[in-house]
Amino acid sequence: MSTLRICTYNIHKGFSQFNRRLAIHDVRERLHQLGADVVFLQEVQGQHLHHARRHTDWPEQPQHEFLAGDLWRDTAYGGNALYDHGHHGNAILSRHPILSRANQDVSDHRFERRGLLHCEIRLSGVARPVHCVCVHLGLTAGTRRRQMAALVARLNVLAPPTEPLIIAGDFNDWRNHADDHLIRQLGVVEVFTALRGRPARSFPCHLPMLRLDRIYVRGFAIDQAEVHFGAPWNRLSDHAPLTAQLRAH
Repeated sequence: MSTLRICTYNIHKGFSQFNRRLAIHDVRERLHQLGADVVFLQEVQGQHLHHARRHTDWPEQPQHEFLAGDLWRDTAYGGNALYDHGHHGNAILSRHPILSRANQDVSDHRFERRGLLHCEIRLSGVARPVHCVCVHLGLTAGTRRRQMAALVARLNVLAPPTEPLIIAGDFNDWRNHADDHLIRQLGVVEVFTALRGRPARSFPCHLPMLRLDRIYVRGFAIDQAEVHFGAPWNRLSDHAPLTAQLRAH
């Protein structure tokens, strides 16, 4: 039976909370220590010319490539927010081959650009590719509702109920409405809810109060789930990363 360790993390564009310090190098080190097979990242800076000039240690590579290093063999990036001096969006890093990648624009308006980064990943011992979707939903309830409807519509076409599925990211869903949209319509389970009865508190990282980040799965047993908060994580981003240990059915 194949096992899979996954992580989701909003990296705050490589800066600590309130943008006090450049943290991308420490994020890289800590992510590597988590030992995840597949990593779902939000607020990944693909390019920022101003930061590159201002910080002498700004990575030359896009952040997803810099973070992957030699550990994650395949990467995918979806740039959602585009501006004159750069862009940022979501990324997926994988130890296993990424067979396909697509980024669907689900922006509700031009002031808050969002996308669904959808990859198919080949996992040894699993007959069908694993559908992996990295999400970062909007700040208002109406926007999130429409974005989750777009997510459900996409997966109903491309990921039939018999195919394994992981949806992870920053849902900005402190009222836990995502369960109503995703569990019933896609047959997924949220890993922390399955183990502990409720989604994890993940924001702010120094003392998490809000349940913003999620991991939904289908076709996997859930062995373990953990929130990584407090020191040293509270010096790296405003969100806490989540990890889960899964077994394919």
